[in-house]
Amino acid sequence: MSGRHLDRRAFLKTASALTAATAFGLSPQKPAPLRFSLAHLTVLGCAPPEMTYIAARAGYDFVSYRIITMHLPNEPDYDLAANQEMLRQTRTALAVTGLRVHDIELARIQDGLNARSYLPALETAAELGAHQVITSIWTPDRAFAIDRLTELCDLGRKVGLTMNLEFVTWANVATLKEAISVCRAVNRENCGVLIDVLHFNRSRTSLEELDAVPRGWFHFAHVCDAPKEIPATNEGLIHTGREERLYPGEGGIDIASILNRLPEVPYSLEIPNLARVKELGYAEHAWRCLEAAKKYFSRHPKA
Repeated sequence: MSGRHLDRRAFLKTASALTAATAFGLSPQKPAPLRFSLAHLTVLGCAPPEMTYIAARAGYDFVSYRIITMHLPNEPDYDLAANQEMLRQTRTALAVTGLRVHDIELARIQDGLNARSYLPALETAAELGAHQVITSIWTPDRAFAIDRLTELCDLGRKVGLTMNLEFVTWANVATLKEAISVCRAVNRENCGVLIDVLHFNRSRTSLEELDAVPRGWFHFAHVCDAPKEIPATNEGLIHTGREERLYPGEGGIDIASILNRLPEVPYSLEIPNLARVKELGYAEHAWRCLEAAKKYFSRHPKA
C-alpha cells in the first residue's frame, strides 16, 4: 500500500473524529492555562501587603504567604494572626488586586511541637481564602512526626485546609519515599505531598517514583532552577535553597520532565536569590521569575 494512501486514511480518520466531536458539541481539548503563585521566600523582605501588590503588578495568579516563621537568623516575622494592622492591610491588598492566597507556610514539625500552636495561623489562612498549607518534618522521632501531622490534618480539615508535606534535602524527611511513607501512615484525605523541583533534584529522586504517588496527593509544586552540580554538604544545599536559586531554564534541573509527571496544578515560584534582589529589587526580581517561567514552559509544553 502506498504512503500516499496511508496518509489519506490517517487524514480521513482524523477528520471523522473531529466531525463526530463537533456533532456532539465537543471541541478538541486544549491544555489548561498555567497558573502561578509568588512564593514568599522569593521576596521574603516584603510583608504580605507589599508582596501582594508586587505579585499583582507582575501578573501572578496567587500569592503564597509565610505567616509562620521558622525563626531563622534575620527572618522577618509576618504573624498575621498577632498583627491585626498588617492583617487589615493584607485584606485590603487582596481586595484591591483581586489576587487569591494559594497557600501558607511553614507548619514545621519539630520536637516538642504543640500542633494547636498553629491554629491561629491556620484560621487566618482560611479567613484569607487559602486552601493549602506547607509542612515539613525536622525530628528523627517518626512516630511523633506522624502523630503531629495527623493532628495538623484534623485541625486543618475543620477550616478547609490541606496539609502538604514537603521533603527537604536537609530535613529529617528528605526524600519522596520517606514523605509517601509518612502520608500513608497519617491516612487523612487532606494530606498530600509537595514537590519542590530543587529538593526532587538534590535528593536524586527518580521520575518513576512519582508514579507511585496517588494523583490526589498533588495540589501544587514549587518551581525554580539551580546549578547542575549537587552540593556535597548540607551547608551547600542550604545556601542554594535559601539564597541562590535560579530562574527556570538557567540551571541544570530537568524541570519539565518532573512536572510532566504531575497532574495540572498551580506552580509556586520559589526562587530566592539574594544577589539578584540586591541588584534588581524585589519587584523586578519577582517579575523576572514569572517571565522566565512563562518562557520556559512555552518551550517545554506539558506532554
